[in-house]
Amino acid sequence: MGKRKNVADPGQADVSPERPSLVRRGGSLCLEWGGMSVCADFSRLLQRTRNGRLGGEAAVKAAGGIKKEPRTAVDMTAGLGEDAFLLAAAGFTVYMIEADRDIASLLRDGLERASADPELRETVSRMSLTEGDSTLIETVPGLQSPPDVVYLDPMFPQRRKSGFVKKKLRLMALLEPPCTDEGAVRLLRAALALRPGRIVIKRPSGGPPLGGARPDFSIPGDVIRYDVLVPGDGKFTGFS
Repeated sequence: MGKRKNVADPGQADVSPERPSLVRRGGSLCLEWGGMSVCADFSRLLQRTRNGRLGGEAAVKAAGGIKKEPRTAVDMTAGLGEDAFLLAAAGFTVYMIEADRDIASLLRDGLERASADPELRETVSRMSLTEGDSTLIETVPGLQSPPDVVYLDPMFPQRRKSGFVKKKLRLMALLEPPCTDEGAVRLLRAALALRPGRIVIKRPSGGPPLGGARPDFSIPGDVIRYDVLVPGDGKFTGFS
């Protein structure tokens, strides 16, 4: 979420701070800036869904695990749709919302390419995209009842160590700066307005709860943790 800003990367002081551009390369729509390039590529995630690995994914655990019954999730900060893909692979129908038009274009392109891939087609058939500010959208297109899960992954800096992810996040941060405290509260209020069974929030492992909302429980990790709010259990009492 958040408005676009042409923000120079402090680690790339000699690079022009112009807005990244969308370029078609090798059949994929890519976002390029300062010699870096990223695109939505769900094939990268296939190995994480095979050989029993999917159930061990922290995002899937936080969302309630793998179950046979139909479930719905709303990803209010879709980005490149990677976590949404894992939830869809776990059986969720995932309604994605992305505010930035260029990131939404990347995601839409990735979904279109994946729909033609036999290994990806079934999973992405359960994923749909709406472009817009998730804090302003009053109803989610296609969603008929309160979702089982609302998923939030607001932008925050330096959250992983791999070179690929650092490159991706530097580019994404040029379009969607880190979430402010005020933005976090708006995002949480919008999530609560959907009356979900639970809200899953992706956070840096040592970071504070988003918007001061104390979670019912968390799934920790070395770099990332997942905070889970269960609004209907009576324990969630609001923002600190």
